[in-house]
Amino acid sequence: MLDGDQLDNAKSMSIIVTKGSLDWAYPPFILATTAAAMDLNVTMFFTFYGLPLLKKKLNMKFTPLGNPAMEMPMMGGHMAMPNLLSVMPGVGGMAGKMMKNLMAKKGVASIEDLREAAVESDVRMIACQMTLDLFEYSLDDMIDGIELGGAATYIEGAVKSDINLFI
Repeated sequence: MLDGDQLDNAKSMSIIVTKGSLDWAYPPFILATTAAAMDLNVTMFFTFYGLPLLKKKLNMKFTPLGNPAMEMPMMGGHMAMPNLLSVMPGVGGMAGKMMKNLMAKKGVASIEDLREAAVESDVRMIACQMTLDLFEYSLDDMIDGIELGGAATYIEGAVKSDINLFI
């Protein structure tokens, strides 16, 4: 835990959120809500495949393909999923369901809960206008309380941030 003197050196954090799958959604929201709870000003910039994390209705997929480090607790041990299995139809959905069940069993907050906590903690969430236009989303598709902006909007805050992350 940071003490008061350390917080003087870390007052703000910015995060570029570029991925919207279940496994990639957790790190930015956990870091943002934790930093906000520690009184840091947090900005999250959602662009490209991270933008759907701001949609009212989330439909996140899980990405087992190309993730050889992923091991799931099974039968008293840990089992890695071979990449070959990942390309089979339905395996990603099954792995995602297993992951969601494991998280619920272990008491891990859902992405929806973490996103709500970010809103309640006044985390500044910026939806990339270019990405919104590119993928033909509308502001009506998105949750309330976000702002629209572009790279310049993000950079204005990032140059003043003590911590900058790209996730």
